Amino acid sequence: MGKGNAALNFPNPSRIHDASRHCVCFWGYDNAREIAFLVDDALLTKLNSGMGSDEPTLLAVFDRNRDRILGLARSLYKRGPQNRYSISHD
Repeated sequence: MGKGNAALNFPNPSRIHDASRHCVCFWGYDNAREIAFLVDDALLTKLNSGMGSDEPTLLAVFDRNRDRILGLARSLYKRGPQNRYSISHD
């Protein structure tokens, strides 16, 4: 049914910081199927060089870089049984 990430979209702007996993979580949808994405704090800190790494700062960094992060999510996503993807700092 076409390219692997063609149906992935992000209609829900919600995101949360998960302190226990050290990441910001957000969700995409492939038709009715929900896919979780986790962006690790280290990547967000790198995008926000020189600033803090507390929850409000990390969420603000996510928001400022949302388009870039969604692009990374789309490039990682492949249709199949996996329903969670991690986006991390190399």
